[in-house]
Amino acid sequence: MARRKIIRITVTSLLALLVLVTAALGGIGWYYSGELLEPDPWSAQYPDTALGKDDKNVVLAESVASVQRGTLGLIWPGGTAKVGDIATNKDGHVERPLLEGNAPPDGTKVRVETAVYEGDPKTALGLAYSEVGVPGELGNMPAWFVPAAKNDTWVITVHGRGAKREEALRVVPQLHAAGLPVLLITYRNDTGSPASPDGLYHLGDTEWHDVEAAIKYAQTQGAKKIVLYGWSMGGAIVGQTLARSGVAAAVNGVVLDSPVTNWTQTLNLQAQNRGVPTWLTPVAELVSGWRAGIDFDRFDLVRNPPALKPPTLLFHGSADTTVPTQSSRDLATAASGLGWPLQYVEIPGADHTSGWNVATDTYRDALADFLTRSIGAKP
Repeated sequence: MARRKIIRITVTSLLALLVLVTAALGGIGWYYSGELLEPDPWSAQYPDTALGKDDKNVVLAESVASVQRGTLGLIWPGGTAKVGDIATNKDGHVERPLLEGNAPPDGTKVRVETAVYEGDPKTALGLAYSEVGVPGELGNMPAWFVPAAKNDTWVITVHGRGAKREEALRVVPQLHAAGLPVLLITYRNDTGSPASPDGLYHLGDTEWHDVEAAIKYAQTQGAKKIVLYGWSMGGAIVGQTLARSGVAAAVNGVVLDSPVTNWTQTLNLQAQNRGVPTWLTPVAELVSGWRAGIDFDRFDLVRNPPALKPPTLLFHGSADTTVPTQSSRDLATAASGLGWPLQYVEIPGADHTSGWNVATDTYRDALADFLTRSIGAKP
């Protein structure tokens, strides 16, 4: 009897421990799935602090964002500025040359943007544009259309997670000068666009429908060929458009900047950044898959490449702390064996989506060469 009692207590204890561990893992998985799937209102935040102006330099409090390399934008309520690379960084004060706009007053809370520009193409760049609505399966999605000289090849830009269509503004002048009309789209869960039925990002698993809608809209407006240009999660969305859209054959070129081409590797990197063991990544994927119906394997473009593989230009910074550079390296290495005409440009020292900011001339030259070779656009 005593032995049976001991066994019963032991089994009960183990079952209770199993329940506790399962509940704990489920809670952790739910938390990290929320971090991944719930729309991020980053564009409404101002986490950094301006400390006035010293001679021709804007002074910022030292932070991870303010010490990023390259040309950056400063955004604050009622103002914007463009600043250059770091001039000095000492005693918690970061000085950067003021390139455009006015310095924010001392003590102003600001947001440091690799996207550089805030506002529409006219206010930010002086380019004529029209506000259009792209009809999608969930409703109309606002977009900016920047026309060019009667060219039937359109560029459709797809911003990243938590970003806005402004992310593309830094490359629009070059695309416009090359004679390419540009459609800067929004997609589900963006401000002004319809929310997804569950209110969650699907990491490209459903958002590709919105890019497909943009392609169809462009075709109704006279576009014959399409170039898709995606940043970060926008790259994952572009990948799924190529793999799953019935109009993917209209895509004649692709440009990807710091793209997610493997969500598992991306989640592993972000777990490491948070000091979380990477063995929890499958838990986060399991819970995220359950919450949003996502198949993470389909996003691995090396193992599951799209059947249609148009000429592609791929940029990635060597110091990316958000999406692993190795994912792009792996795709670039595998490309020839996959029959994918892909050119890879790695920007030394650039963090996430900041290749243009860190090495603007290198970035522009590679983009100009690609557009000339792939679609015959003028330099």
